[in-house]
Amino acid sequence: MKSHHILVFFALLSVLWLGVNPVSGANKDMVQLQTQVQQLQEQMTAMQRSFDERMGVMKNLVETNTDAVNKAVVALNGLQTTLTKQQGDAGSKVDQVSGQIQSLNDTMDEIKVRLAKVSKQLEDMQAAQQSLGAQQAQQQAQQQALAQAPPPDVLYNNAVRDYNGGKNDLALQECSEYIKYYPNTDLAGNCYFYLGEIQFRQGNYQQAAQSYDQVLQNFPSGSKAASAQLKKGFSLIELGKQDDGVSELRHLIQRYPHSPEALQARDRLRKLGVSTVGK
Repeated sequence: MKSHHILVFFALLSVLWLGVNPVSGANKDMVQLQTQVQQLQEQMTAMQRSFDERMGVMKNLVETNTDAVNKAVVALNGLQTTLTKQQGDAGSKVDQVSGQIQSLNDTMDEIKVRLAKVSKQLEDMQAAQQSLGAQQAQQQAQQQALAQAPPPDVLYNNAVRDYNGGKNDLALQECSEYIKYYPNTDLAGNCYFYLGEIQFRQGNYQQAAQSYDQVLQNFPSGSKAASAQLKKGFSLIELGKQDDGVSELRHLIQRYPHSPEALQARDRLRKLGVSTVGK
């Protein structure tokens, strides 16, 4: 546009200059000047057209690029939104799954505790059943043994007869059988005493002391209690346990002071050179 103004300015100067020249050369110069001006105008027009075309192309390129950039920005924003949403959903799902796993673990722990209790109950029931079975088997065995055993009075009388007759081995067997089949009767205490007597005769003082003690522990009010305590004291003395033997004899004298066994106890203590009364 600035170049166009300059050309117009020079054209006006030429017209003014022609006005002062002779008229004869005016037409020729005017035609030449007009031709130049027209050429300049055509060139300016062409230049303007070329400029407008280039500007149009540039504008289209800018608009196209702008649209592309805008579309890219929109796409990126959408992608970012999608990613953010997916991350949020993923985090929510992870938290949900973690909660479910923790709940399952808690449930499994509770189930394990219940299973342990059930297992313990089953073990207790099995143990009780086995114990009951053992007791039943023992009772059945005892019943069968009692069914096969001789009557108690016959067995006891045979044991006493063989004991008095000096048949120690047979008397031991019969007394043991009586205790086995009829352990809770009063005569069982007498059988323990006869066992102790036979063992004492045989010099087996340790077993004799144990047999006499069975009488004292299980049948303290039986007819053989005083005799059992006397012979237990003698057995302990024979075993070299004089203090324990003396203690038994003194205890016997205190419990049965007027009994024949108390007289024997005092006599044995005098022979030992000890007092009948403890310090």
